[in-house]
Amino acid sequence: MKKTNIPKNYKTAKIPLLLALIVFFSFSTIYAQTQSETSSGISSQRAAIDINLIIDGSSSLTGVKDEILIWISAHLDQILAEGDRVTVWSAGAAARVVYSGRIDGEAEMEAVKRSIRDISPSGNNADFTGALREAASRQSSPFSYTLLISTSPTALSSVLSGSAADLLRYSRVEEFPQWRALVVGQNLEGRVKRAAAAFIDAH
Repeated sequence: MKKTNIPKNYKTAKIPLLLALIVFFSFSTIYAQTQSETSSGISSQRAAIDINLIIDGSSSLTGVKDEILIWISAHLDQILAEGDRVTVWSAGAAARVVYSGRIDGEAEMEAVKRSIRDISPSGNNADFTGALREAASRQSSPFSYTLLISTSPTALSSVLSGSAADLLRYSRVEEFPQWRALVVGQNLEGRVKRAAAAFIDAH
């Protein structure tokens, strides 16, 4: 195996990302626990959090909308808990909120799904940047869960290559034939920096 010379500052530079991933995937286990503890789709076994759903509202959503809705519905049944505050964005030419409310039962679950079903795709643009920034500014709980659905590779690439790339710095991507689901870790910088400082001081 070919050896690679690693710069001395490599370890320090990689610590924030490593710790962010630790925080991110540790938080994901909360959802696995929630899934195993409930059979009704709504659990009250953890503290309420902010959940953001950002849906590509461009015309590229048209052909895969039904597939995405089925996937999201199953996903929500696994992660939503009683008391969660859910906001749904349609990311079209300009991002707009199509649902916002607290989950207290099946009626609210159905309202969330209906808001996604009622999105009318149009145009060629998907304003992910606006939705991500607004989602980050709305966070009112220690943790938030942001799920971004992209059917427009061009729109997603423009975020990743532009000045808003930091909004997707801590993300996990699940690939599907015609779309992507990104779980985005938002507002982690402060926690990561504090954890990194403590790690460096200890070593």
